[in-house]
Amino acid sequence: MTSQPALTAPGVTPPDIVRCAYAELVVTDLAASREFYVDVLGLTVTYEDAETIYLRSLEEFIHHNLVLRKGPIAAAAVLAFRVRTPEDVDHAETYYRALGCRTERRPGGFVRGIGDAVRVTDPLGFPYEFFYEVEHVERLAWRYDLYTPGALVRLDHFNQVTPDVPRGIEYLEGVGFRVTEDIEDDEGIVYAAWMRRKSTVHDTALTGGAGPRMHHIAFATHEKHNILAICDKLGALRRSDAIERGPGRHGVSNAFYLYILDPDGHRIEIYTQDYYTGDPDNPVVRWDVHDNQRRDWWGNPVVPSWYTEASLVLDLDGNPVAVEERQEPSEMAVTIGADGFSYTREGDTEQGFKLGNQL
Repeated sequence: MTSQPALTAPGVTPPDIVRCAYAELVVTDLAASREFYVDVLGLTVTYEDAETIYLRSLEEFIHHNLVLRKGPIAAAAVLAFRVRTPEDVDHAETYYRALGCRTERRPGGFVRGIGDAVRVTDPLGFPYEFFYEVEHVERLAWRYDLYTPGALVRLDHFNQVTPDVPRGIEYLEGVGFRVTEDIEDDEGIVYAAWMRRKSTVHDTALTGGAGPRMHHIAFATHEKHNILAICDKLGALRRSDAIERGPGRHGVSNAFYLYILDPDGHRIEIYTQDYYTGDPDNPVVRWDVHDNQRRDWWGNPVVPSWYTEASLVLDLDGNPVAVEERQEPSEMAVTIGADGFSYTREGDTEQGFKLGNQL
């Protein structure tokens, strides 16, 4: 029986992570994915060939924020983070080896535009990459002739589904992440946590559920109206079925949001206007799992697919990682339907979402 990796490596220097930087997704129909991400969402093509498309947002200066690679099974191949110095790639390799995780190092990089990099299967089963060396490309922030009404300007965060959120928090705090917000109940069960490296609400989040799976990746816009424009465009193209949830305002993060599904079912969040978290004493915001404004500030219900559906992740050989069920109660089970409840004001006697228990 293979032993589980450790969650921390005391005495070993972890990598200094700057931010989430790019994701690599395996898609089954590259042409359909190109249409969705380029023609509909407006991401910029940095490079493409018959098997792969490299995309970036308008304010990005590194080679890409998203890689689409053609393959037989839709999955997330890697979640990649930039580190502060070339030496931090060494630290990443040493640290994850000390945890007992599998690592693979390629001085020439795993993808175009990225130099020396290490990929790991982390203690939660997710494929992570750490890199410093990049190819710089034109930052299009001033190319307003290229902006669309729904312009995507930055990659903002990842969201990962894992069965044991506190275990994930302990591991990620060991590599320097800090919790900004979480969702708990009065028995101390943690249902989700938001964790940052850059000075925003998160670079990645942990959602409690069957995992490891990728819940979503998120791109930022400048304003709320950019998100509304994306909704209008999807409607005009008769593609409103791609809208899974929103638009709305989150309680957690205070951001305006929209969740859409690409042709393979990979979930993309469009996200804007969260808040600064960079002070060392930034307070953690804790939400009661029964507060129906935690996920949507207007109290609108969460569609069940948002809780249950997510993308598989791959190991370093490109094989899907086995999914483990969550043993603790699910957020959906305790807040939706006849067995769950929520409130708008704590202490209210009336229970249930606006749309009732049919959800």
